[in-house]
Amino acid sequence: MPDDPILTTSAARLQAAARDHLLLHFGQHANLRNGQGVFLPERAEGVYVHDAVGKRYIDGLSALFCAQLGYSYGAEFAKAAEQQMLRLPFSTLWNTAHPAAIELAERLATLAPDGINRVFFTSGGSESVESAWKLARMYHVAQGRPQRTKAIARRTAYHGLTMGALALTGIPALKQPFGAQAFEVSHAPNTNRYRTTDADEAAFNQRLLAETEAEVLRAGPDTVAMLIAEPVQNAGGCFTAPAGYWAGLRAMADRYGFLLVADEVITGFGRLGEYFAVAKHGVAPDMITTAKGLTSSYATLGAVLVADKVAEPFYDDGVTLLHGLTFAGHPVAAVTAATNLDIFERDGVLDNVRDLSGHLEMRLRELAELTIVGDVRGDGFFWALELVAGPDGQRHATDRKNELVRRFLPTRMRDLGLLARVDDRGDPVVQIAPPLVATREELDEIVDLLAQALTDADRHFIHGN
Repeated sequence: MPDDPILTTSAARLQAAARDHLLLHFGQHANLRNGQGVFLPERAEGVYVHDAVGKRYIDGLSALFCAQLGYSYGAEFAKAAEQQMLRLPFSTLWNTAHPAAIELAERLATLAPDGINRVFFTSGGSESVESAWKLARMYHVAQGRPQRTKAIARRTAYHGLTMGALALTGIPALKQPFGAQAFEVSHAPNTNRYRTTDADEAAFNQRLLAETEAEVLRAGPDTVAMLIAEPVQNAGGCFTAPAGYWAGLRAMADRYGFLLVADEVITGFGRLGEYFAVAKHGVAPDMITTAKGLTSSYATLGAVLVADKVAEPFYDDGVTLLHGLTFAGHPVAAVTAATNLDIFERDGVLDNVRDLSGHLEMRLRELAELTIVGDVRGDGFFWALELVAGPDGQRHATDRKNELVRRFLPTRMRDLGLLARVDDRGDPVVQIAPPLVATREELDEIVDLLAQALTDADRHFIHGN
């Protein structure tokens, strides 16, 4: 129970140790120093997480878009990992190979869009994005086009925090402290249609593609190595693409000779009801970056899926692929990913998302009745609600927005037993991304708790009571 004195004592010790020894990723460490503490998940089952004092929360975010299967498959994954540990606990992929990585690569090729049959393993999402950049550069150099040294990404997009991935990330505040970026990147418009004045979706798409092409032309078409985009952009709050957008990007890449990269670190492996979300647009990119859902985060693994045309120069005589990562394709991680895919197939995980995504959308759109909710957007099990200051979409003043995003909503949702994300990349949003195994009843529980938190925020920030 939450008031169990043994649990409370243990939690206090952990909080003190965190304060004294642990640097949190994206952490505000003053909170530890002033006694606020940090969230301490201690165990989990199904779609629920229990903290160190015994309180239960429903995970409405899949632990940052990672826990596709929730938390009840540990025994099955442990068995697969144990067998691999006993057989071959570790081997690199540095000009060698092991069965677990080979078999997983073969399996991923069967799931990928046509023409994508090669896999470069990494340890996570930022490494996948950075590896895609290096593969693109090596491809162009091998083709006699070494002048292609630039990339195009999108505004507000998050592609990772290692220096190469950070160059692609379109959030200036994340980049400013680190000086000159690793290579030149231009940022084209993202697909946020809220507050646009375009007449319809076709006009919106036409404008986006025209402005993106203008950015390519400004950079110099023969100097661009790749364009990277998420099928649904996470940062900013689940920006979906209009019809024809990805086909337009594909045509643009072919016209100017750069590579098209789909960043599916978040959207890959079922988040939108497909193994790869770009398949919903009927387009085959030149590379797909993945991580999180590849193992449902029961182990650390990422991958870049590479089109045959991009990989072909690496097979020429005397050519060495000049990139490698010590733990990429770790045998235990590889069998974990294979087990993850087994469970997806056996338990109909994609079907669950397809069957229930309409219900989830319907329930979330009910929340648009609240004045504080200006927009509801997303797809599959990946949604955001943009928060406004009035019925006409007015933006919050900076101090009120900070109170809403950093204090009020995170605290209220946690008090209610809901794990979700409140973020601010210019405009405040709350995001949910439930585990892909969530039932209709569990989705309803997530939305009902979110409704309580947003109703309280609506009263406090809009109606002043």
